[in-house]
Amino acid sequence: MAKVTFNVDACKGCGLCVSACPKQILILAKDKLNAKGHSPAEMTDQEKCIGCAFCATMCPDCVITVEK
Repeated sequence: MAKVTFNVDACKGCGLCVSACPKQILILAKDKLNAKGHSPAEMTDQEKCIGCAFCATMCPDCVITVEK
């Protein structure tokens, strides 16, 4: 199982990772804001993650780390 972590305070909520996820398990938080006032990306179901790292590849700010 892969472990995905986000640098929440650096995320600008662009949503590119959300659209890149083939399992559709990433969302932009609806009830959280980071230090910059953006809704950060978050994982809905870690168990379904296949570790493809498409989300990390698409992130323009490199806030996503995928460990296999």
